[in-house]
Amino acid sequence: MSYKYLVIVESPAKARTINRYLGKDYKVVASKGHLRDLPKSRMGVDLENNYEPHYISIRGRGDTIRELRKLAKKADQVYLAADPDREGEAIAWHLAHLLKLDLDDKNRIVFNEITKQAILDAFEHPQKINNDRVDAQQARRILDRVVGYSISPLIWRKIKRGLSAGRVQSVVLKMIIDRENEIKAFVPQEYWSIPSTFKKGEEVFETSFYGIDGKKTELPNEEAVKAVTDRLDQSAPFQVANVKEGQRRRRARAPFTTSTLQQEGSNRLGFSTSKTMRVAQQLYEGVTIGGRSTGLITYMRTDSTRISPLARHMANEYIEKHFGESYKGSNRFTSGGGDQDAHEAVRPTNISLTPEKVKGALDLDQFRLYSLIWSRFMASQMADAVYETVRADIEQNGVTFRANGSRIKFDGFLKVFPAMASEDNILPVMANGDTVTMVTLAPEQHFTQPPPRYNEASLVRTLEEKGIGRPSTYSPTIETLRRRNYVEMEERRFHPTELGGIVNDMMTEYFPQIVDEEFTADMEDKLDEVEKGKEDWVKVIDSFYQPFATDLEKAESNMKKVEIKDEPAGFDCEKCGSPMVIKDGRYGKFYACSNFPDCRNTQAIVKKIGVKCPKCEKGQVVERKSRRGRIFYGCDQYPECDFVSWNKPIDRFCPKCEHILMEKRTRRGTQVLCSDCDYKEDLVPN
Repeated sequence: MSYKYLVIVESPAKARTINRYLGKDYKVVASKGHLRDLPKSRMGVDLENNYEPHYISIRGRGDTIRELRKLAKKADQVYLAADPDREGEAIAWHLAHLLKLDLDDKNRIVFNEITKQAILDAFEHPQKINNDRVDAQQARRILDRVVGYSISPLIWRKIKRGLSAGRVQSVVLKMIIDRENEIKAFVPQEYWSIPSTFKKGEEVFETSFYGIDGKKTELPNEEAVKAVTDRLDQSAPFQVANVKEGQRRRRARAPFTTSTLQQEGSNRLGFSTSKTMRVAQQLYEGVTIGGRSTGLITYMRTDSTRISPLARHMANEYIEKHFGESYKGSNRFTSGGGDQDAHEAVRPTNISLTPEKVKGALDLDQFRLYSLIWSRFMASQMADAVYETVRADIEQNGVTFRANGSRIKFDGFLKVFPAMASEDNILPVMANGDTVTMVTLAPEQHFTQPPPRYNEASLVRTLEEKGIGRPSTYSPTIETLRRRNYVEMEERRFHPTELGGIVNDMMTEYFPQIVDEEFTADMEDKLDEVEKGKEDWVKVIDSFYQPFATDLEKAESNMKKVEIKDEPAGFDCEKCGSPMVIKDGRYGKFYACSNFPDCRNTQAIVKKIGVKCPKCEKGQVVERKSRRGRIFYGCDQYPECDFVSWNKPIDRFCPKCEHILMEKRTRRGTQVLCSDCDYKEDLVPN
């Protein structure tokens, strides 16, 4: 089949979707990612010659390169339609070099969504490759390469082979360890509260202690509580005072950026950052709906919350048609202003393709993420939710309890995003001077809690707030920390390992700039300036490298070798009788014979949970970890028995069907449910 124009994208899915909208004169093919990069076997950066990179064709990509060159020779024009970010610009630039295209030619096609109109508009306005954007990406790649290939060999020699350090990775590790140190150093402080309930007529409502003699009062100890309760006569009436009624408006949140999408993917769906981005990429590139590949969302790497006038118009039409004029909002959200601000927020490309309409074409993960994106965008364009509020003070003998109530008067954006709704707390009708009676008074002792360990959502949010890395780097950074065994995931939170602590101590002592948060954030700002054409990339790298080279030289001379002793396992090898030890492997800890390499006996470390396997009834259920660090449960007789569960079995059986019960941990608490039927017990809050 003849063609005039060759269009090169990154993925086959994207190629299929775009091919729908272009005529027979176009041939759309995929490069399947990068084709050129720095060599893996050496640094590939000439430190003596303006940090000139030495790019080579990636091993195994030769056939693709030859095929693209063959196709390009037959075309009148080659268009490069890689993703519209720094990395996509770099892919287009590398393709231009490999195919010997004119860098001054307008052959770059950029679009924020894969829809017919967006594609046709992009081909009406081809651009030159943005060299400033390429330079920014190249500077980042070279900086990361210089840091990684300079420090990692040093760590190998001084600590252990297979380890690594990175410009962003090392800062993130230090943040996780600093939080762990905060938790260890935390000293709990005692305080008390006095929850209580009152009754007016037949209606009971909740209050909390506010203060004494009209002033807000803290309760640091039991003596302070006794001073309050001694003033009360619980059998006597209390008086209602200071009743205030009003309205509170609740505004919808902005449409998703990359960072907020990763955070909500973690919080609401339990997705890792890498899974969120992988599924979002699938939705962007296109899924098969009605026999045709269709892109469902706009580009998912963006720092911006703005949307196009056309998208706003489509949303308003949909809202008016399905919910009514009163639900239309006039929200405008300010942009984050980062390096991806050229793109819109993450939103559906076609509002009428509701999650329910496309559910049959999506797998479960795609459906859940698309539902989240669709609902968040629609909510962002809708009117505020309006609450009627009431506050009342309940007083006796100078002691004040306070009741706060609210109810939804107008649901607004909660119509499409009910997950953000809060439960109503409705108070009885009260007026100043009314009397009420006390039902319960239950003082409670509390202790202040240390800051929580980071989970993926809170870590991403903190990185964004501090300006460390960029949203597109968060996922690979987190995965690297896991893969190097610098951190472990327990109950979806990051715990630093002993190895992570050793590497962090070394980095903090010898490379303080690398792990300095402000320095790293400042470097990100400089890379943004390179993209805007306001900074020279060579000067940016040089300003970093000169002091770094001095630190590296000192580390080479002064750093002592660290001996990491294996932890004794507490039993001997069944094959040779030598003591077994605990070692760190690619997928976590395992038992190994201390007589290695003469004896290569190894065993998996399993944690029994005290429950007999419900499938074979011979083995014990043990706790295991997946390759991504997620805990699951299986039979210790595997592979003879293939029982496996993400939920934790417990040593009780369902009263309804007699199958084993399991614990399912959620953000709100622990739920006990049946492994076979619909039986479940009340949620126990965290």
